[in-house]
Amino acid sequence: MNHIVAVASGKGGVGKSTVSVNLAAALAASGKRVGLLDADIYGPSQGALLGIPEGTRPEVNNELLQPVVAHGVGCMSMGFVTSERTPAIWRGPMASGALQQLLTQTDWGELDFLIVDMPPGTGDIQLTLAQRVPLAGAVIVTTPQDIALLDARKGIEMFRKVAVPVIGIVENMSTHVCNNCGHEEAIFGHGGGKAVAGDYETELLSQLPLTLQLREQSDAGAPIVIADPDAPTSVTIREVAVKVQTFVEQNMTKAPVINIFND
Repeated sequence: MNHIVAVASGKGGVGKSTVSVNLAAALAASGKRVGLLDADIYGPSQGALLGIPEGTRPEVNNELLQPVVAHGVGCMSMGFVTSERTPAIWRGPMASGALQQLLTQTDWGELDFLIVDMPPGTGDIQLTLAQRVPLAGAVIVTTPQDIALLDARKGIEMFRKVAVPVIGIVENMSTHVCNNCGHEEAIFGHGGGKAVAGDYETELLSQLPLTLQLREQSDAGAPIVIADPDAPTSVTIREVAVKVQTFVEQNMTKAPVINIFND
């Protein structure tokens, strides 16, 4: 894997999984070899967002799980090995172990990007991934709402403490445009994502609107960048994909220099 990118949020319900799947699909549509790891052990959703039928199970070859491919993206999720109605009632170490198995026992093949859809929060799974995997960077997803921004700051702080660079912030549900009259309203607040990006000297990658089309395409299992590539939201997400690619290529970790001294 050339680049592993985490898509994270401090709070649930801000659209992190939707951003993850569309980012992966946008990179794949540009010709990149892309994998998508659903690291949300307790609430996996990538199977549904990719339109993979319920009950789909990954094939096993040479004792390795084979990613389920949809829209040009190879995906692995806890949802493929459990029932959609079966909760994972596990303590943190069990969830972390499951994540490591999904990551290391999957035959990902040659990848340009592995996008990791992180669970919300700053707990065991986040630490496990940050400490065990060479992350190229993290994308933080938030809404303009003050309570979401508080948790977004915690997410940024967590990645900084484990030396993972923050690529930037995606402000989701930035504004709502009425389908009938065209009136645009910032119903969750205004300027929060830009303020947080400024505080942490990172980039505001995009401001995605709250749209009915995005919700409908997500529920239908067709990422909007694939279903309607000319939609304004699709154009914006492709711009985010370019920014992510540029960042990781410019900040690739160089091989360490090893010095040996005679004490």
